[in-house]
Amino acid sequence: MEKPYVTIVIPAYNEEGNLPPLMERLLPVMRGLGKPFEIIFTDDGSRDRTLSILKSMTRSVPELRVIEFNGNFGQHMAILAAFERSLGEIVITLDADLQNPPEEIPRLVAEIEKGHDVVGTIRLKRQDSIFRKAASKVVNITTNKMTGMRMSDYGCMLRAYNREVIDNINHCQETTTFIPALAQTFSSNPTEIEVSHSERSEGESKYSLYRLIRLNFDLMTGFSVVPLQLFALMGIFTSLSSIGFALFLLIRRSMIGAEVEGVFTLFAITFFFIGIIIFGIGLVGEYVGRIYQEVRRRPRYVVRKVYGFTTEPEVTR
Repeated sequence: MEKPYVTIVIPAYNEEGNLPPLMERLLPVMRGLGKPFEIIFTDDGSRDRTLSILKSMTRSVPELRVIEFNGNFGQHMAILAAFERSLGEIVITLDADLQNPPEEIPRLVAEIEKGHDVVGTIRLKRQDSIFRKAASKVVNITTNKMTGMRMSDYGCMLRAYNREVIDNINHCQETTTFIPALAQTFSSNPTEIEVSHSERSEGESKYSLYRLIRLNFDLMTGFSVVPLQLFALMGIFTSLSSIGFALFLLIRRSMIGAEVEGVFTLFAITFFFIGIIIFGIGLVGEYVGRIYQEVRRRPRYVVRKVYGFTTEPEVTR
């Protein structure tokens, strides 16, 4: 087959209900581009019929490739596994849940062809709960402040990258990462466009509140030391405040004399300081934990088998 010009990367975890309608909409879009393409699915340890459906599709769709993970390693590891096997000059990531319509793909390709190396997207009229939209807005603002990056919607995975950015990402061997932010560090001419957004028609979101919090911790601690710097500044401010408060108590005692009032206030202040200390220990532990994960050098993911590829890649990464 001719070398692909566009590669579509789709991580899939328990998406059996979404796969047929996704392919029904994706294939006409890709064939309408008039250029060779490939579609790489990574099955991230699905427990339903996702893998069997994808395997059957490879028999009728020659452009389809499937990577089977040995377990559940997460969305970003699934994308990285496909990145390492992609051949396209333009690589586009897409979720399998059809919340981002495949019909938007030609617009991303056009932006890359204009000379942009990374094309981010902003979900227009986002079809999510008020809580998720509010949480995303807070995360977008705080992350931009802490990392110095300028992305409007960190949570939208419909994005396009040119081959140079993909090659740089493939050279990284981090055990935890956030792909849109990682790509942004390698980009010299990024841009963003607005895309439509739909409700999930089948299945449930794979990101629980806990996983969203973990993902945001990975994002902030993986691309910035600002949280540590802020905690250090907070410690300095707290120390200066405690000195000032001690002087205030000394002066008050010399003027009024010994008293027992304010005991509960002192308890409250003590608990506040203890809370700050515990938060700081947790923050430092987050960074130490990331270092621990890196020095172990365990495989980021394990590939059990691949389907549709002309050459057999390495089994682990």
